[in-house]
Amino acid sequence: MRTTHRTRTAALAGAVAATMLTGCGAPPGEVDSPAAAGQPPNIILIMADDLGYGDVSPFDGWIETPNLDRLAASGMMLTDFHTSGAVCSPTRAGLVTGRYQHRAGVPAVLLANSDSPLYHQGIDAGAHTIAEGFRELGYRTAVFGKWHLGYLPQFKPPLHGFDQFRGFVSGNIDYHSHVDRMGRPDWWNGESLEDEHGYLPDLIGAHAERFIDEHRDEPFFLYLAHHAPHYPYQGPGDPADRTVGGEFPTRGSATDPKRAYREMVVSMDDAIGRVLDALEEQGLSGDTLVWFFSDNGATPLGSNGPLRGHKASYWEGGHRVPSIASMPGRIAAGSTSDAITSTLDVMPTVLAMAGGAAHPDLPFDGIDVGPVLFDGRDLPSRQLFWTSAGQFWRGAAVRDGRYKLVIDRRTQQAAAAEGEEVTDPVPMLFDLEADVGETTDLADDEPERVEEMMAALANWREDVGISS
Repeated sequence: MRTTHRTRTAALAGAVAATMLTGCGAPPGEVDSPAAAGQPPNIILIMADDLGYGDVSPFDGWIETPNLDRLAASGMMLTDFHTSGAVCSPTRAGLVTGRYQHRAGVPAVLLANSDSPLYHQGIDAGAHTIAEGFRELGYRTAVFGKWHLGYLPQFKPPLHGFDQFRGFVSGNIDYHSHVDRMGRPDWWNGESLEDEHGYLPDLIGAHAERFIDEHRDEPFFLYLAHHAPHYPYQGPGDPADRTVGGEFPTRGSATDPKRAYREMVVSMDDAIGRVLDALEEQGLSGDTLVWFFSDNGATPLGSNGPLRGHKASYWEGGHRVPSIASMPGRIAAGSTSDAITSTLDVMPTVLAMAGGAAHPDLPFDGIDVGPVLFDGRDLPSRQLFWTSAGQFWRGAAVRDGRYKLVIDRRTQQAAAAEGEEVTDPVPMLFDLEADVGETTDLADDEPERVEEMMAALANWREDVGISS
């Protein structure tokens, strides 16, 4: 793992931060958590929806995002950060539990059509969520924006540790009318439908500002789950498309969806700026970790930069996403880390900062990456896994250090279309340090490594309860 600093000024700031961190009674090379230093940290998690690795300016993307630039200048860019799923619901389940989503009852996207079995599924009642963990530590908790962990009453955020919820439970809604793709109103205040006027990123930003102001004198955990830039593609000046019970284009009526996509990302960035401003105005910046990431890679409308594949695939473009963590005075300003990190690591890390831990009966699959964020240290070797429920041919991946094994369903389907009999998964192997674009398959050159990684994948599938 390499931690670097983009400018000499940032390097000096990082040295000052390191001095501050290794003070406070910590042994050399180790870091006191904010809780150990007697300062309960505030935590703000910001998740984008379908935002790609090559979409935003800190990651050399095509859309200028000055507030994400500002966040990166004050903190650390994580360049090898991954989501636990390649689509919406699974990643969100992994994020809020610190465990692979298969253990939480959300192995696939939860669909808005009530005729689908996936409409009736949701986060397990026995899951121990990040909000529950913080509430047990005396924190005030809130989620504003997209939930997508269950449509039925028992799955709503207030029943899973959140004191406040203003947002929607489905996979996508109209940015203006707040109607879901089935033509139902979907904007909630706690457990009650209660619409409010406004463009979606603006509403999330406004609720975040209010919450920070109301709880500035007590520790808080705030999860901001933005919808941008997921369809329908609607900028702030575009009309509402969806009406209750009406007929409408699911992806929106914009004749230039690329333009709308850009405006949606810019509006989200503006909302992030409102959060950063609110923290500064309340004098809370140094007491608050702000951690930004996406829920999966971009669709073809966006950009995943040098990465192969898009959302819903197990190529890097499906799950390696932009991630930035900032806590001035504790995370070195302007730093970059290539440590292999995951959304599964978020809950273990932030709870540890507050002095919390996993539920004794529900151990984390992620790890505390505080040593990376606060001390620029390396992480122990581990493997990460991706797959959905069902047969191997639907797709899977394993990350082990510099190597990645990929089983791609489209490759399997293409072979079958050519008349080949495909009964077993066809694994491919890539060296990501030399080939981040996953262009050169090394499977024939490294059969033993492939065999070991396939065995690890089979063992993991059994461990998380995937039976086939």
